[in-house]
Amino acid sequence: MTRIGYAAGAYDLFHVGHLNLLKHAKDRCDYLIAGVVSDEMLELNKGISPVVPLAERLEIVNHIDYVDEARAEVLSDKLDTWREVQFDIFFKGDDWRGTEKGHRLETEFAKVGVEVVYFPYTMHTSSTRLRLALDALSGTPLEDPHSEPLRRAR
Repeated sequence: MTRIGYAAGAYDLFHVGHLNLLKHAKDRCDYLIAGVVSDEMLELNKGISPVVPLAERLEIVNHIDYVDEARAEVLSDKLDTWREVQFDIFFKGDDWRGTEKGHRLETEFAKVGVEVVYFPYTMHTSSTRLRLALDALSGTPLEDPHSEPLRRAR
C-alpha cells in the first residue's frame, strides 16, 4: 500500500528549514506532495504577500528531489484539500503543535484517518526571519548611483 504524504507550506524565500521538512517527510511516506500555498491564500490567512510569486515557488519546490509532486494550494480548509488529494499523512512544522489550529487540524484529520506528523521548526532560519532581514535592509533607501555622494565614494 502506497502511503501518500502532504507537506503544505508557503515555501517563500526557500531555506534549509523547508528542505529539512521535505526531506523528513519523504522518509515517512512513499509519495510526497508539496502543497505550495497560493499568493491569495497567504494574503488571506497570514496577511502577508510572498516575496517569490507562486509560479516560481512551484518551480523551485517541484525540483527538490524529495518531492514527487508540487501543487498549488488554493483552498483554505485542509480537509477540502484532503478530499481532492487523498493523502494519508499530513506534515507540518512543530510550531503548530499545541496551538488551537494544530489541535483542530489533528481532530479533523483523525476523523478521516489522516496522521498528523510534526517536524522540528528550524529556529535559526525561517521565512519570518528572512523577511525581517529583508525589511531591515530595505529600510535604508539606496542612493541613486548618479548622486554626488556616491560618485565621490567610488
